[in-house]
Amino acid sequence: MKKYYGLLLLLLATLTALAQSKSNLAYYLPQTVTYNPAIPTPASVLGYEVGEWHVSHDQLLMYMRAVDAASDRVTLTEYARTHEHRPLVLLTITSPENQRNIAQIKAEHHQLTDPAVSGRLDISRMPAVLWMGYSVHGSEPSGTNASLLAVYYLAAAQGPAIDETLRNTVILVDPSINPDGMSRFAGWVNSRRSKNLVTDPNNVEQNEVWPGGRFNHYWFDLNRDWLPLQHPESRGRLQQFHDWKPNLLTDHHEMSSNSTFFFQPGVPSRKHPLTPERNFELTKSIGAYHAKALDKIGSLYFTEENYDDFYYGKGSTYPDVNGAVGILFEQASSRGHAQETVNGILRFPFTIRNQVTTTLSSIEAVQALRPELLAYQRDFYQKVAGEARNQGVRAYVFGADQDPARSYELARIIRQHQIAVYRPKSALTLGGHMFSPTNAYVVPTDQPQFRLIQAMFESRTKFQDSIFYDISAWTLPYAFGLNTAAVTKAPKAGLLGQRLDSVSFPMGRVLGDKNAYAYAFSWHGYYAPRALNTLLARKVTVKVATEPFFIGDTKMDYGSIMVPVASQSLPADSLHALMQRIAVQNGLDVLAITTGLSPQGLKLGSVNFVTLKKPEIMLLAGQGVSPTDVGEAWHLLDNRFDMATSLVAPDALDRVNLDRYTVIVVSDGTYGGITPASREKLRAWVQRGNTLLAIGRGAKWLADNGMSTTRFKAAGTAPAPMAPETVASPVASNTTKAPAASPASARAGTPTAGLPPQQPYVGMRNTASAQEISGAIFSVRLDLTHPLGYGYESPDVHLFRDHTLFMERSASPYANPLMYTARPLASGFISKANELKLRNTAAVDIADVGAGRIISLVDDPNFRAFWYGTNKLFLNSIFFGQFIRAGSPTPSEE
Repeated sequence: MKKYYGLLLLLLATLTALAQSKSNLAYYLPQTVTYNPAIPTPASVLGYEVGEWHVSHDQLLMYMRAVDAASDRVTLTEYARTHEHRPLVLLTITSPENQRNIAQIKAEHHQLTDPAVSGRLDISRMPAVLWMGYSVHGSEPSGTNASLLAVYYLAAAQGPAIDETLRNTVILVDPSINPDGMSRFAGWVNSRRSKNLVTDPNNVEQNEVWPGGRFNHYWFDLNRDWLPLQHPESRGRLQQFHDWKPNLLTDHHEMSSNSTFFFQPGVPSRKHPLTPERNFELTKSIGAYHAKALDKIGSLYFTEENYDDFYYGKGSTYPDVNGAVGILFEQASSRGHAQETVNGILRFPFTIRNQVTTTLSSIEAVQALRPELLAYQRDFYQKVAGEARNQGVRAYVFGADQDPARSYELARIIRQHQIAVYRPKSALTLGGHMFSPTNAYVVPTDQPQFRLIQAMFESRTKFQDSIFYDISAWTLPYAFGLNTAAVTKAPKAGLLGQRLDSVSFPMGRVLGDKNAYAYAFSWHGYYAPRALNTLLARKVTVKVATEPFFIGDTKMDYGSIMVPVASQSLPADSLHALMQRIAVQNGLDVLAITTGLSPQGLKLGSVNFVTLKKPEIMLLAGQGVSPTDVGEAWHLLDNRFDMATSLVAPDALDRVNLDRYTVIVVSDGTYGGITPASREKLRAWVQRGNTLLAIGRGAKWLADNGMSTTRFKAAGTAPAPMAPETVASPVASNTTKAPAASPASARAGTPTAGLPPQQPYVGMRNTASAQEISGAIFSVRLDLTHPLGYGYESPDVHLFRDHTLFMERSASPYANPLMYTARPLASGFISKANELKLRNTAAVDIADVGAGRIISLVDDPNFRAFWYGTNKLFLNSIFFGQFIRAGSPTPSEE
């Protein structure tokens, strides 16, 4: 009897759980369809209802694999692994018949982007392709949790309507774009969830500690990496994107808790000019489906405000330059399980429901607009073909003979974007630069990705609007510090040489006799610092040339590295093998030298060869530091240059033995947690002969606290007064004029007693925003004889800037080796007032502090990991800071 009673209790418990699950699913999903009981519900796999807890990545993966195993509509593909080795997966969901013919469907769909064959395609019978991406920011979890319900619905829903949808659509679900950040965030909020939910915004659950789950392992914002492709998550995803060429991509995000829900289009004047107007029209048509769905459940929303479609490195904007439509969704965030807001208590399940609702409205829109979306993609590439043939630029050429590695890195990125790359057919001289067939690359414009090529290579300084959600410029040859030229007329002998289906890392080698007296390699190579670090880590004696010297007829420039063979701890044959290894690994030509008697310049025994010590590096990383800025430095040193680096919280300085470090990096940040005692400890450490490297607001913090003599211009309280017809518009561009004001408004705006004219209150926020530097590229001049300039071929360098800090020139003639030019804007937007402030200011300032020095860089030299052209400023500070002085020339060794 007891046995039967136990079975009865189990049955009742199971029925109760099923009833609760159905009730929970009814909150999120349509109940006008039936659901296949063979498909597991999220609760049956997770052990809790969606929204009760934040799903972890391993749980998410477990559910997706369970659905893949149970449904003939679903195929799961692992497309990459994160830095923390978590799988990234893409689910292909369509009808069973389409699944059986998926390769043919994919190939035919791909033909829409080929103008040579797309006109013959019958789009009336072709499925549309919808890509749905969730939670690129790990601390924006409603998207990822909504993906559980979206996949369940698509796999389990039954009826004529869903059958038709799946026949006519291939749906690609990327359920967690940032597994590392998502896992960090879910662990935080779940481990601090109370049984009785606490809605207090001050509660620890709703206030994740630094650096937060927004970012990936190295604290990068992956939503800015679609174009630069610096992380495995992005590289794997882009391969899948181009394998499919979707018609519509949805990108599910969260925003501040006191907001509501946003869907695109964004501000009409803030889309990129290369994006067709038809894209905006389709986005608006799709938006009508979102509005109808959100109206039905009573959710507040807004559109055509705040957000834009300008930077092509974002997930919702990259599709717009690839013949697709990208849609951004922004849901107010509960930041935990529930939180008090101006709109009442915002609960996690509610945030998920809005994401599910717009997921389903996206599917409905694709089904309804399928012919228009397919025709748009076909027409996009057909029009591009005509544009490419009729515009003036035939091709872009780029390269750097003394550093083929940087050219290779850019070419590799371009190839990943499905852009054809060639070698020049012969040597070229264009725009005052020489381009060789062995080290330069040619990108012809007459190819399907013409508009993306334009976006990569153009220098744009004219804009319809002056406000940008993200950066306003990203000209890739500037970012990589490469020589580049636009070819407007092909040479008579032809331009294109070998087509490169893949690009190869430069071949490094040791040149010369194995029985060497010494070895030397140029500092021009991008990966020369990695080679140097390898040598120093092996305790090899290494010297840097502070003046040029010659090996035969070969000039070795400032900063060249020399390794004597005698007096090393390694035997000569082991040292030779090590030199061979670093040459190959770093794409360097290492010269074996047979005599110390150089024909010109320094002799190898000169005191102007300075012996280097291995830098021991600390990165301040914690509360008060910008996670992205310190993450860029960490990624550069650890991931790219194999340099072990300590990450130390600023508030730990008072208990850390600083003498184990020779370089401390103070990245952009506020540093309010550093005590006066720690500041003095840091100052004493510098005085003992060490290097403090400060960037952006980190440099400003040092100056404000009297630790460096670097001076900054005082921030203006308001933009300079402008004519009434200019300020009447909320758009304040340095290149476009606003409409003239009416006579009445002109009279109201007349200046009085030297005061600026009165302006409409409604434009206050936009006027202020137009004075921000959201991200643009500027020209600077570099002293190539200075240790910070070692390895640069030209004094003309391009810096990226996204702030309004302006550094004054120093009284010392040696303290500012990098200066902004008199006309600094190279690409992007800056207001006229800020451009005037920036002219001829310092980009670097060096201050002597006892036997040590503080090197202050006003701009981030490692921006988003793709600003290869200024990485060497950062690395030179680390390796050569040990002998840099601001008040006198480089000291000789005694």
